Amino acid sequence: MPTNGLHQVLKIQFGLVNDTDRYLTAESFGFKVNASAPSLKRKQMWVLEPDPGQGTAVLFRSSHLGRYLSAEEDGRVACEAERPGRDCRFLVLPQPDGRWVLQSEPHGRFFGGTEDQLSCFATAITPAELWTVHLAIHPQAHLLSVSRRRYAHLCPQEDEIAADSNTPWGVDALVTLIFQNRQYCLKSCDSRYLRSDGRLVWEPEARTRYTLEFKAGKLAFKDCDGRYLAPVGPTGTLRAGRNTRPGKDELFDLEESHPQVVMVAANHRYVSVRQGINVSANQDEELDHETFLMQIDRETKKCTFYSSTGGYWTLVTHGGIQATATQVSENTMFEMEWRGRRVALKASNGRYVCMKKNGQLAAISDFVGEDEEFILKLINRPILVLRGLDGFVCHRRGSNQLDTNRSVYDVFHLSFSDGAYQIRGRGGGFWHTGSHGSVCSDGEHAEDFLFEFRERGRVAIRARSGKYLRGGASGLLRADADAPAGVALWEY
Repeated sequence: MPTNGLHQVLKIQFGLVNDTDRYLTAESFGFKVNASAPSLKRKQMWVLEPDPGQGTAVLFRSSHLGRYLSAEEDGRVACEAERPGRDCRFLVLPQPDGRWVLQSEPHGRFFGGTEDQLSCFATAITPAELWTVHLAIHPQAHLLSVSRRRYAHLCPQEDEIAADSNTPWGVDALVTLIFQNRQYCLKSCDSRYLRSDGRLVWEPEARTRYTLEFKAGKLAFKDCDGRYLAPVGPTGTLRAGRNTRPGKDELFDLEESHPQVVMVAANHRYVSVRQGINVSANQDEELDHETFLMQIDRETKKCTFYSSTGGYWTLVTHGGIQATATQVSENTMFEMEWRGRRVALKASNGRYVCMKKNGQLAAISDFVGEDEEFILKLINRPILVLRGLDGFVCHRRGSNQLDTNRSVYDVFHLSFSDGAYQIRGRGGGFWHTGSHGSVCSDGEHAEDFLFEFRERGRVAIRARSGKYLRGGASGLLRADADAPAGVALWEY
């Protein structure tokens, strides 16, 4: 399978939360650090880098400043170093409850404190020196075993998650990381939690929570007994093995989960590559041959469609569409026009893709009619996490409204009907729009929302009023944006 950006390991950014639930912050003014922020924003994001000297020490680089955390011999800390020096080297000491202790490698002292009184001078570990790791990436991804080079996916028949798939194809390959009690759970696409013995359970418990550890840019998951998740046996069943130190078998990459879609043409049949290289609307069920990975170019906002047979859709002679391209080019790029519950595709020849009488797709139309419109359905987000410019979408405590600026997130359930989506939240209540553009989460009946995939990894959500959902200064989710841009785009 060609790469072409299909398999992109996520850069692990995270926040560090102290014992008083405040985030380690790197300030631009004076390159000072403090622990005053109540939520995870740009200034609170850090990246862990290995020590260039190949030792056990690591470096903490501020994502915001691009500079490194350092601790001097007298305990003074700052985030000023443009290049890592001796004082930038720290040892990470994971604790039994999942938190980290940061120890200056050259000076042997521990880093901690509160508010703007941070130092690295403690000789003993107290609650003030304990830090919780909070991932800043979007929590829905693919999980790749480093040793086996296979993707984890749900196996419903065996009732397990196994790392034995060559490609992360279909909804079963989606894994959602759930931040709970300072640790992380792994949630399958059917909303079950992975327990350390390999079983899947419906409710989180002690054995479904894992401490995150980083090693050479990879992730390891340590259970409550100090053992690490690993693929076990010929099928690669994910469960805690015997090792109490992470080796190659216990390491994983998180990869970006691109949207996977199915399309239905005007003849009510699925677009498919089941019968060869020609892309045709001729199938009555949606399986792998009817599923396409959709990737949107960051600059042009045009999209590509990659098939399970290993080829991109591409424009060929006489306007035909075939799934044969192995590289992205101008002819594999399609412009999407959102038309309510339907979408139209314009190829690189400037013409619209239509369904011919024999079901084959071809870019031969100058105008959009019924044969040029398709239903596009997102299939690999049965559970949904949304993040805007200010934070994640989450239920507001004691209210039926939704916050858009939270460091923690709620998982919502997504259903689909005739080109529109219905969103269900905690307690089974549906999202619905109220007066003056408010969005509530306690509806008894489903309300339709339209999803428009406008940018790479970001979707605009349109309410029945025609307005787009947005975040804002109030921190509440509202349906009153006129254009699908900025605060009206959601990472999903």
